Amino acid sequence: MSDVAGDCRAALAAAAAGRWDEAHGLVQRHEGDPVADWIHAVVHKAEGDLSNSRYWYRRAGRLAHVDDDPGGELDVIRAEMR
Repeated sequence: MSDVAGDCRAALAAAAAGRWDEAHGLVQRHEGDPVADWIHAVVHKAEGDLSNSRYWYRRAGRLAHVDDDPGGELDVIRAEMR
């Protein structure tokens, strides 16, 4: 079984490096976890899939971030995980 926090941290690192597919695979394992769902939203936004991104923002309860810059938003998520 995967560690949610560890996979989320790894997904943040992958996303920051532009490895969106890797980040997507890591968070997809933890569908329903609010942090994983939030990262999932950012990944879809960065990929240009805005309707799917909004879906994940709603699931994560983070619609307020829908217009945020993906890079800066990853920093916000990282800070909240500390």
